[in-house]
Order: sequence, then structure tokens, then C-alpha cells
Amino acid sequence: MPKMYICLWSNDKAEDMANFYKSVFKGTKIGKTWYWGPNPMRVKEGSVLTMDITVLGQRIMLLNGFSKMPFNESVSMVVPCKNQREIDAYWKALLRGGGKPVQCGWLIDKFGVRWQVFPVEIEKWQASKNKKKKQAMNEAMWKMVKLDAKKLKEAFDRA
Repeated sequence: MPKMYICLWSNDKAEDMANFYKSVFKGTKIGKTWYWGPNPMRVKEGSVLTMDITVLGQRIMLLNGFSKMPFNESVSMVVPCKNQREIDAYWKALLRGGGKPVQCGWLIDKFGVRWQVFPVEIEKWQASKNKKKKQAMNEAMWKMVKLDAKKLKEAFDRA
């Protein structure tokens, strides 16, 4: 049974995106590439239509749609990290080349894709039945741009 996967409309940047994400995430594989044939959109025949990549085990199809559709905040890629070193490394790498930090562990890469980079423990903290601990952690997070796992844990534990 085929598994569901993500398609990102990359305008005309599929190859650039594939190579960028391969440089950010170790083990990224570039898979099938399909090319435009004759078409009514006046896209050059033989240019890349789609490229499949696998990032952190997730298949993503990058589509060169050749119309300028912007990404928006309603969709983001989520990267749970084992430790602060991973958070720092992904944060720096995803901002490379013109990305923008946002808030609460969110950033926008140079292609306009939104990312959430956070410590994997945040899932446990958010699932806690202790509302005071969860609220304290959230309040600490809301003051951050790049997340600091140690400070989040301290806020959670202190409450």
C-alpha cells in the first residue's frame, strides 16, 4: 500500500531546494526526477517537473509549477531534535542563504518554507496533565525565537 507523502510547490526551485535540504539534513536522498514534456504552460520541455527527496525518513515531492505561488503560515515542516546541538545546527543551516527567524522555534528558509525546530521533549511537556508546568514552559517558549531546550526544561521543572 503506498504511503501518503508531502508535495511542496516550489515554483521553479525544485533542484535548488533538493540540494539545499540535502546539505542541511544528513542522509537526505534525492529520488525520482520527472521532466516536463510538451505543455500548454509554455514551460521549457525537458526542464524539471518534480523531484522526490527523502528528508529524515519523510518523502517530499518538490513540484516546479512555474507560477509564483507563495508558501504561507498554514503549513510548516516539523523537526524534533534530540538535543540543543541539533536545534542549533538545523536552525543555522535552515537560515543559511537568506532565511528569517520568526518566534517560538519557527523560521522561514530562503525558499519561503516554514519550519518548526524544537526539542523532542516538548511533546512530553505539552502532553503533561500538570497545567502549571505546561503553562510555565509555554510562557518561556513564547519569549524565545530559537528554542533553548535547557531553559524550557527549567521552566517546566520549576513550576
